[in-house]
Amino acid sequence: MAVKADAQAEQLDTAMLRLIAGVSKQVDEAVAATVFSNNEAAKRVIFSPDSDLRQRVVASIQKLAKGLLERDVEACSKLGLFPAPVTDKMQTNGHSAGTAKSELSARLSSLCGGTYFERLLTRFSVPEELFGPLSMKGLENDLYVRQINGYLPTAEVAFVDEIFKANSAILNALLTLLNERLFDNGNQRLHAPLLCLVGASNEMPESEELDALYDRFLIRRTVSQVSNNQLYKLARLAAGRNDHALTGVTIANGNGGGSEAVQQQVLSMDDFRGTATTAYSAVDVPDSVIDLLTGLRNHLQAAGEEWGPDKCEPPMYVSDRRFMKAIRMLQVAAYADGRDQVNEYDCLMLEHVFGNRPDDGVKVRQQVLDMVAADPGLQQAELVLLGLFGRTCRLLEGPEDAAELAAASAEVAQLVDLLSSRHAALAANLEGNGFPELRATLWQAEASVAAAVQALVPQMTENRKKVEDLLREAQTLAAVLRTPSASAPLLERLLPKRFKQYQKGISAKV
Repeated sequence: MAVKADAQAEQLDTAMLRLIAGVSKQVDEAVAATVFSNNEAAKRVIFSPDSDLRQRVVASIQKLAKGLLERDVEACSKLGLFPAPVTDKMQTNGHSAGTAKSELSARLSSLCGGTYFERLLTRFSVPEELFGPLSMKGLENDLYVRQINGYLPTAEVAFVDEIFKANSAILNALLTLLNERLFDNGNQRLHAPLLCLVGASNEMPESEELDALYDRFLIRRTVSQVSNNQLYKLARLAAGRNDHALTGVTIANGNGGGSEAVQQQVLSMDDFRGTATTAYSAVDVPDSVIDLLTGLRNHLQAAGEEWGPDKCEPPMYVSDRRFMKAIRMLQVAAYADGRDQVNEYDCLMLEHVFGNRPDDGVKVRQQVLDMVAADPGLQQAELVLLGLFGRTCRLLEGPEDAAELAAASAEVAQLVDLLSSRHAALAANLEGNGFPELRATLWQAEASVAAAVQALVPQMTENRKKVEDLLREAQTLAAVLRTPSASAPLLERLLPKRFKQYQKGISAKV
């Protein structure tokens, strides 16, 4: 009897080993086919959005930045995020003189052909310098009105240098003009045609009364000195020499470049006036981007222990007004880029929007990169897999139920499709040229793209390995459910780690 029992056990082991080998072969072939197909498809991905507006934006950025050293990001900011009544105020914190702040603003006015106004403020500046002198004829008629023609209330593009030197009398009128595009002239409230106001300062606002003005500037950019490796070119430029590649600049990858782009038609005032309204209705903001935006705001301004260790120190306050304007800004940027929806990489532009101090932009950018690379969907997929594993074990341990087996097989197939799609998305970023959506955008300079790719690759490579492991486990469940003679011990031999988790969960319930 003992010999007979041993023979039966050996027979069972042999059958089990055959089943394991058969299932493993099916899984290996299925996973290998999926990985190979996704990787090969990723190498052929070409993401090149195009439109007439995008071509004009490219040409305009080239024209703005031509002959200026290391000012491509500033040119993108001043132009690309300009055509929107809710996202059109920009402040440049230049902590050193001669950084081309006013030059870019003048070029912007020349480019679009709008009415231009420029003024340098001092601590002794009076409202008349910005809003026009009082009308003598009006005073004769007991009317307190200003002659506004040629001043800020009638300008379409304006540049105000040393804007934080404005006194309270100027601030009160300036806030209404910037926020509502209205100017109170006597007893009349006039609509101002202002499309873009660029403010510059060599110092940060120090008093509380300037905080409201500072918050009105949606886009903020610290303009630094030319780097040491560009000083030679700067010296040649100062000497009146335009050789040594001072006549062009590469704006984003895949946009063409050089003189050909500059010769294209540039943007007109009609583009600046009408683009925003069109963009809001034409561009969608996916749930993934909304989740990123809300998570980013929570991270930046979370205080105390509300959000645990994952919070920004010190917190950065992001007002509701700024948050809403940031979303609309991303819609305008995507539309001008030739796309019909905002993507996660667009959120990198928020380094110029959120934060109050010069070094805040670095923290915002790093948090966006961390959130893009984190992929919380992987943890959810693993939880789904664990739930399906437990369900499969219970089905194999109990009496056969064809309907339940079919339902479980359908859910496992959905998980396989989901993981395959996620793997394809990661492969598109990691294979071939890599990150086609990020490289094709207008609003990231080449150096910014390279830095973002370098930051994203390690985490995304790890995520792809996790997806492949989960895909292998999901394919194993699918193969077991297709095997007529499958049993719980077979599943235990194939996925011992998951089986231990399943048993631990049962013990905890008991």
